[in-house]
Amino acid sequence: MLKVGLTGSIGSGKSTIAGVFRVLGIPVYLADEEARKILNHPEVVKMVSCEFGSSLVNPDGQIDRRALAAEVFTDVVKLGKLNAIVHPRVRTHFTEWIGKMENVPYILQEAAIMYESGFSVFFDKIIVVAAPVEERIARVIKRDEMTRQEVLDRMDKQWSEEKKLERADYVIFNSEHSQAIPQVLEIHEHLNSISQNFN
Repeated sequence: MLKVGLTGSIGSGKSTIAGVFRVLGIPVYLADEEARKILNHPEVVKMVSCEFGSSLVNPDGQIDRRALAAEVFTDVVKLGKLNAIVHPRVRTHFTEWIGKMENVPYILQEAAIMYESGFSVFFDKIIVVAAPVEERIARVIKRDEMTRQEVLDRMDKQWSEEKKLERADYVIFNSEHSQAIPQVLEIHEHLNSISQNFN
């Protein structure tokens, strides 16, 4: 089965693009969403509490994600420790998920740090969603109610858009002045045509 990765910098519109592929009937695995769920597994809560302090755990036993983000996105070592807890569990879940897929030309995983985590090697093709930096910043500020500096801190922990584009098999430009859907349809058609080579 053809495995396709969908990534892009924060605020590029990956989730929107993933939604278009889903409408086209393609199974989409949302790695970042799964990571958020995994963060609240009891064993993971315990590991995060031990590593970063019990103050990050709310009274209901759930991780305070905003506090955790403030803790790790300003410290590359701490971010690496968090990723070492979460990423292997996401990979295991993804492997189980893909094993259930049948009679589809390809599957798609959306993930923010596909290259940075080394997970890109698991995919046959990679799509990168690109958008102008100021548009990306504005989207994240509006969506997540973050400050500009918080957005820049997160961007600083990700590969640059240019570096991702150099490694992309396909690029979707998702700015206010570009039409993303025709680009998705063209890529979808091409992936369908080559999918038989990956059975």
